[in-house]
Amino acid sequence: MYWMEFLTVALVHLLAVASPGPDFAVVVRESVARGQRSGSWTAIGVGSGILVHVVYSLLGIGLIVSQSIMLFNLFKWLAAGYLFYLGFQALRAKPVAVDNLESSAPSAAISPRRAFTVGFVTNGLNPKATLFFLSLFTVVIDPHTPLAVQAAYGLYLACATGLWFCLVAWLFSRERVRAGFARMGHWFDRVTGAVLIGLGVRLAASEIA
Repeated sequence: MYWMEFLTVALVHLLAVASPGPDFAVVVRESVARGQRSGSWTAIGVGSGILVHVVYSLLGIGLIVSQSIMLFNLFKWLAAGYLFYLGFQALRAKPVAVDNLESSAPSAAISPRRAFTVGFVTNGLNPKATLFFLSLFTVVIDPHTPLAVQAAYGLYLACATGLWFCLVAWLFSRERVRAGFARMGHWFDRVTGAVLIGLGVRLAASEIA
């Protein structure tokens, strides 16, 4: 009965998650710099962050945030500040030597909790995700759809997001891919940092549509 609605939700989500943004940037950075383990935990954090948006969308809190300029701006500046922090850290990071990729990966790895937190906070504080899920749960999903079915949609979105970024982590942690990025030296870190800071600036300048 709800298959067509689910397929629509899945398609819209696929188009959104495949579009490069802060989530993609941090997963790629963790995967290249620290390996698949850190990248995968970051990806799981991103997927778990989706549940935050799902919960407040189901509760209707997202509607309140979208209608309150003060709350939206507070949320927006917190997210922008976090992206600035990640971006400046990337700009300061040391390049990974190609000859030391294999040996440096374990020592360079961060704890699963920290990697998870990076992904979770990056996604959870993204006000663009707030507006996306608000639109999804008010426009695409029929308000008469049972709450349990909507919650199942949300669980799927979280799992699909986590799996997608785990795939991204796997790809960018491959030795050949990492070696290619490592050969770029400081440039990879600088470009990644510039992208994150640019996303932060764009986010800070955004307004409620």
